[in-house]
Amino acid sequence: MSKDIDPATLFALLDDEYARHILAHLNDKPMSAKTLSERCDASPPTIYRRIDRLKCCGLLAEETRLDENGNHYAVYESRFHSLGVRIVDGEFTVDLSRREDPADRVTHLWEEMR
Repeated sequence: MSKDIDPATLFALLDDEYARHILAHLNDKPMSAKTLSERCDASPPTIYRRIDRLKCCGLLAEETRLDENGNHYAVYESRFHSLGVRIVDGEFTVDLSRREDPADRVTHLWEEMR
């Protein structure tokens, strides 16, 4: 997961209709790729390709869950919070705000208390 994302890479990713739909559907709650495929009306390979790209940019987190039969599956959660774009010295700069993982929040709180 990259903290510093090239603006062109981020713009290209957010220009993709399926990537935007995935982020929009994951805004409220985590979902599996199967559910995203149904909600986005896209094939599973299309969804998985976008998921991989979104994860590489740090916009999605993956968690493994168990179903009632003991099988495991992945669910994805949006880490995208907001995006700010500025032009500084003739170049685009991107201020990408990500949602923090709850475990990371606890770690940061613990470190601040030390």
